[in-house]
Amino acid sequence: MSDTLAGRYARITEIRAQDPDAVARAAAARRRRPLLQGDGRLMIIAADHPARGALGVGSSPMAMGSRIELLDRLQTALSRPGVDGLLGTADIIEDLLLLGALDDKVVIGSMNRGGLQGAEFELDDRFTGYDAQGCADMGLEGGKMLTRIALGDPGTVSTMVASAQAINELAERKLMAMIEPFWSFRSGGRVTNDLSPEAVIKSVAVCSGLGRTSAYTWMKLPVVDDMERVMESTTMPTLLLGGDPATSPEETYATWRKALQLPAVRGLVVGRTLLYPQDGDVAAAVDTAVSMVR
Repeated sequence: MSDTLAGRYARITEIRAQDPDAVARAAAARRRRPLLQGDGRLMIIAADHPARGALGVGSSPMAMGSRIELLDRLQTALSRPGVDGLLGTADIIEDLLLLGALDDKVVIGSMNRGGLQGAEFELDDRFTGYDAQGCADMGLEGGKMLTRIALGDPGTVSTMVASAQAINELAERKLMAMIEPFWSFRSGGRVTNDLSPEAVIKSVAVCSGLGRTSAYTWMKLPVVDDMERVMESTTMPTLLLGGDPATSPEETYATWRKALQLPAVRGLVVGRTLLYPQDGDVAAAVDTAVSMVR
């Protein structure tokens, strides 16, 4: 990382040290937009992985370790035409607010980051990030929750209860509740998500029933085999997640392109694949994704 790049972001630390109230002022001054406009589609950049200790991209376990480099990549991605907004934790959202990068963007707060990657308690995924009131106070358009269901892990029920409460509280404030469901299990000490169509359908069925209303609930689903059948399992508006694919960019884009044609699918929420593309060209990767969404 160059000294020039580090210097470009040094003022964020200075503001945080000297004038912490600047964060709230920047949030209040942010130009907001409706959740949906125009074509009713959404292209969201995701940046909530670091808060769960998930810093790896592909074969690089610490790819997202530099906050300065991540912010630079995020600013590039958010500046591209057709990008609607950001999914992130409070620290990243606040950095970008101070940089003035979130005007006219949809901003979704990441709520539960307590299920640290690799931890024994990973599936007891506590809500350690935003709560619904925090999303409202910061002028965000919604909150997102990762809800992994593992029948052999008692931590699952705590996560489900917390997710249901978050759905209720977001709905009370008329904010989107974005659920990212997985049917999960432990294998060799690691949490693994079952990406078979049947498992994804079961996870959708369970998470669709969380909370006392589903009026503001959206799904964030992986692209798996037989997506046509998967999407028949819900009437919720759905965004596709990108994950950390093991296939080539061309293969990944082909699966997204096909799934985006399904009626209930309203767009993409993608982070690492676009922020850390194999060829290093963030702008080109984002533009390719936008062309598929729109």
